[in-house]
Amino acid sequence: MTPREFESQRRFVDTPSGRIAYVEQGSGPVALFVHGVLLNGYLWRHQLEHLSRHRRCIALDLLAHGATQIAPQQDVSSDANAAMLLQFLDALGIDEADLVGNDSGGGIAQIFAARHPQRVRSLALTDCDAHDNWPPEAFKPFLALSAAGGLRGALQKMIDEKDFYRSPQALGPAYENPQTVDDASIECYLRPHLASEQRTTDLARFLAAFDCAQTMAIESGLRALHAPTLIVWGTDDVYFDVKWSHWLAQAIPGAHQRVEFEGARLFFPEERWRAFNAELLAHWRGLAD
Repeated sequence: MTPREFESQRRFVDTPSGRIAYVEQGSGPVALFVHGVLLNGYLWRHQLEHLSRHRRCIALDLLAHGATQIAPQQDVSSDANAAMLLQFLDALGIDEADLVGNDSGGGIAQIFAARHPQRVRSLALTDCDAHDNWPPEAFKPFLALSAAGGLRGALQKMIDEKDFYRSPQALGPAYENPQTVDDASIECYLRPHLASEQRTTDLARFLAAFDCAQTMAIESGLRALHAPTLIVWGTDDVYFDVKWSHWLAQAIPGAHQRVEFEGARLFFPEERWRAFNAELLAHWRGLAD
């Protein structure tokens, strides 16, 4: 699925948090996919395409990301995004979902699951923020750059010089094979953040709201979460060490399987989609057992 094809399928639903953009494919039980910082629902294109025979797959754009539209004063913190997920499901008349999260979207998914376990049929977490590892140490220089007013310039540089996006100084470390990330995907991810000054400001506010207090506050909820949970982790992630997959597996009573992808990095749902989709499908099939 190309960015243009993805955009052609985009829908919107109004919620108290804003007009939320999403793309869906398939029918049946709902699987809700939650992306992380700087990206949007396009991260999950391979899941939408190839798992839609088994689920009604929905990939939304978080607050301050993608095509989602919000008011200038809208809270865009992870807590607010977790609240938005509930509003989104309510707006679409969805009672429960198989929730899948990556990166900061995985942290948001944890907050949602801990607070609304009755709405989570199952949970799947990939490399993501957890407990007191939010923000991860390796991401703090980018947060400092944003706080100092350099966000718009950094985004523009990554768009103007796509190889800079792929470099170790930018998002290259998030990929196992950054050289394979095509220009169209980079445009799809970053261009919305430069659509207006307000959009850049919204992303800066999202980054400024990174705070492990939000994930630490829901630890007791995680420790009471019995939703069947799959944890899949890349072993070469510079942001989220594999130890955090063990922490989540020990903390969540419903965690029944923890899988490691040797050498994979943060954005493996995009790069190793075949292997990840196979794990998701086995996870969902097990719900009937």
